[in-house]
Amino acid sequence: MTIFITILYSLSLLYIFLFSLGQLHLTWIYLQNQKVKKQIPTALKDFPLVTVQLPIFNEKYVVERLLDAVSKFNYPKDCLEIQVLDDSTDETTNIIKRKISELQADGLDINLVHRTDRTGYKAGALAHGLNLAKGEFIAIFDADFIPDPDFLIQTMPHFSVSRVGVVQTRWGHINKNYSILTRLQAFGLDAHFSIEQTARKAAGSFINFNGTCGVWRKQCIEDAGGWSADTLTEDLDLSYRAQLKGWEFKYREEIGTPGELPVIMPAIKSQQYRWNKGAAETARKNFGNVWRSALPFINKVHAFFHLFNSSVFVFLLVASLFSIPMLFIKQQHPEVAWLFHLGIVFLIGFFSITFFYWIATKRFYTVSPGKTFLSLYPRFLIVSMGLSFHNGLAVLEGLIGRKTPFIRTPKFNVTDKKESWLGNSYIRSRITGGTIMEGLLCLYFIFGIGAGVWLRDGGLIFFHLMLVLGFGSVFYFSIKTSFHG
Repeated sequence: MTIFITILYSLSLLYIFLFSLGQLHLTWIYLQNQKVKKQIPTALKDFPLVTVQLPIFNEKYVVERLLDAVSKFNYPKDCLEIQVLDDSTDETTNIIKRKISELQADGLDINLVHRTDRTGYKAGALAHGLNLAKGEFIAIFDADFIPDPDFLIQTMPHFSVSRVGVVQTRWGHINKNYSILTRLQAFGLDAHFSIEQTARKAAGSFINFNGTCGVWRKQCIEDAGGWSADTLTEDLDLSYRAQLKGWEFKYREEIGTPGELPVIMPAIKSQQYRWNKGAAETARKNFGNVWRSALPFINKVHAFFHLFNSSVFVFLLVASLFSIPMLFIKQQHPEVAWLFHLGIVFLIGFFSITFFYWIATKRFYTVSPGKTFLSLYPRFLIVSMGLSFHNGLAVLEGLIGRKTPFIRTPKFNVTDKKESWLGNSYIRSRITGGTIMEGLLCLYFIFGIGAGVWLRDGGLIFFHLMLVLGFGSVFYFSIKTSFHG
């Protein structure tokens, strides 16, 4: 058992270290790319027919806001079709019908496409709408986003190159300052949409359509095999299949499309579960094809860490759980003490991740970036560690092929601190087994701190303290929602 624990602990730390080096490499590419003069495409002269798809399921709080936004697109009305792909089972459908009547009276080509079943969930709705779409291009927006009127004017010129299959834009945040939870989510997402997407594109590696706020060439979707519901991240899956077919993806960091962040921990967990499990399912499905492709080796490495990005939660969880037994193993077997002396190597990994988020912070927080970084980065790391159990289980389910239904993230339409999410009918607050486990893990790592003191070995006390705060905070915010619900 001692050998088993030591090997798994060491391999977990090694994976985390390699992952951090991958993030450092992306940061370096991103900084180099900032020195490259950006090519600005010529303005549109011809306006191709664009179908805007709005996949909706029980979104009574935000759907009208979305319809208002897309109705204001600065694009010729005779070149624009809007499909409201509605699978709703509540009053959302009636809200849509009333709003569509108003917009049709203004001359907008907007129609309700309502399904009475949710076969294939979001992927099924998009595929169904694609069969009816008149447009040569397909723009997609989730219910919680508010695209700018110039969105199509800014993105469509990039399709002047026939091999371009997708143009993806950066997510913005309309309620970033609502709470500490929304600030931490924005902090993490900003790093993905600045460094990761930009650097992977600059390196010639695969990037992904992020499920919303982007435009597809219809031919690209069809050539790649269409939308598939066999993973929870149909966007990532289709992105890889399309790029393996040779289609080029464009990423426009300078075009921001604001959206609403989840404001309570259960909603964050629901979204994180879908993203992390779906990414693992997509990796299981597509990485073999990537590895067998003619891509350069470095691009295959980038693809590995992209597709298996969420697996870092599994290795973080394993390293965390085994770190306490390792304290006792170190006392009983001094010959393995060298593993702890290698900590300097893993400090390099920590500084790599720190540098990654520091560059992203400077990109988005031009006023007092240092103060913002010191305020958010430690808390972001702590909460990420606290989510390792929840996200790690999601990844393992994805890797072993355990199927679960697509669960939408509830929307709130709250953007101001004075507004409350209480009374949202989509929230079903309950204390889950996972939440109880997070509380127990908090106690487990408190024991780890005590063990370190008792053994007079303080090497892991700071690590265990972060885990106590992480699991404790995730447990607290989950329980808090249950009491309010």
